[in-house]
Amino acid sequence: MSHSPSENTALPVRVKEIEQQLHQRLAPTLLQVLDESAAHAGHAGANAQGFGSHFRVRIASPAFAGKSRVACHRLVYDAMQNFIDQGLHALAIEIVKDA
Repeated sequence: MSHSPSENTALPVRVKEIEQQLHQRLAPTLLQVLDESAAHAGHAGANAQGFGSHFRVRIASPAFAGKSRVACHRLVYDAMQNFIDQGLHALAIEIVKDA
């Protein structure tokens, strides 16, 4: 079975899984996870299911105190690495410092 290079055959990630991982790793005081995969159908990295490949995360956490936005993004990416390894294609991160 062959797949085109733009077809993502990884299992889709679910919002609940991301929320659980981020709660466990970063103890957020604010967390919103949106699956924006449907808006990316047909784009590189999209999967046939129409969900689980493109996410937006809005997050505030005590772990961000005193850190630059880049350092905060790194903390989120580190917390999400297992999902990235499983095929999560795109992750937009919005850091909220005053929540």
